[in-house]
Amino acid sequence: MTYEKLFTPLKLGNLELPHRIVMAPLTRSRSAQPGDVPQKMNVDYYGQRSSAAIIISEATQISPQGKGYAFTPGIHSNAQISGWKKITEEVHRKGSKIFLQLWHVGRISHSSLQKGGTLPVAPSAIAPAGQAFTYEGMLEFETPRALDLEDIPDIVNQFSQAAKNAKTAGFDGVEIHAANGYLLDQFLKDGTNKRDDRYGGSIENRIRLTLEVTKAVTDVWGGQQVGIRISPTGTFNSMSETAPTPLFESLVEALNEYKLAYLHVVENFGDSSDDSFNFVSLREKFNGSYMANGGYTGQLAEESLKENKSDLIAFGVPFISNPDLPKRLLDNAELAQADQSTFYGGNEKGYTDYPTLAEQSLVSA
Repeated sequence: MTYEKLFTPLKLGNLELPHRIVMAPLTRSRSAQPGDVPQKMNVDYYGQRSSAAIIISEATQISPQGKGYAFTPGIHSNAQISGWKKITEEVHRKGSKIFLQLWHVGRISHSSLQKGGTLPVAPSAIAPAGQAFTYEGMLEFETPRALDLEDIPDIVNQFSQAAKNAKTAGFDGVEIHAANGYLLDQFLKDGTNKRDDRYGGSIENRIRLTLEVTKAVTDVWGGQQVGIRISPTGTFNSMSETAPTPLFESLVEALNEYKLAYLHVVENFGDSSDDSFNFVSLREKFNGSYMANGGYTGQLAEESLKENKSDLIAFGVPFISNPDLPKRLLDNAELAQADQSTFYGGNEKGYTDYPTLAEQSLVSA
């Protein structure tokens, strides 16, 4: 097909992007141990995918407390910062931009992953269904400890420090992870937030922590180098919300105060609970760029952009097996299929060994 919008430039915050194709954050669980440190194969992986207009890094622990999956990277130690710096330098050398996704998992963790074996934290002491990915294998989730009111400023400080560390590591900006059932999403939605203090109950109270975190992060970076990811209808990680429309419309309107570069919206994650949700209303209420995510093909991306439903499209799984995804879409080339058995953990297999079109041509020549 012919693309009229997908390959047009866009000014995103203070960045000039050559097209609208974004690499979505993708957890791959391949950091070096001990210490959850980005390593050489991570440098190669991100470098290979630097034809994306912008890369959003895999979800990255803002603190030891924010960790919920084995082998995921952090941004809270000097070694981690140094490891990420090698990645940002490679992405910049290849001509792309990269944002770090700031991640606190909240209750989606396990005491074996926490410092001192303490329980994971959450807005309320409600256990999710399912199992945690630990170094001992898959273990049942535990009932988390409900954060005390005096604990909340430390959560905000963790995001602030991680934002500062991302700047030291050479990123072009950061994305606040407030989606997919992790800590900020747990505060937002009433299925996981049963608090009766200033962080629970009303919509104003439930969005409070996300706004405090956004202020702290934009105080470090300025709004034009910050995005935020939300999943209004997502039920992943045992999430639910009685009235997602008023909640997320209120959140998006309140976020405008911080003049963010973009709003990254998970529209479909294979687990949406409300097909009637009007995502266009969020686009209309948000003053920055709208980044759509969730099962997009090249054709669907072009249609969304043409119909002015979005400004950018984030592609996830297609970038795993197609490191040169923008070229493949532009050339209408067949997309390689990803091997799901190698998504999480392991080595270079299923990570850095997917060939580009040019490499395929050399092999077949």
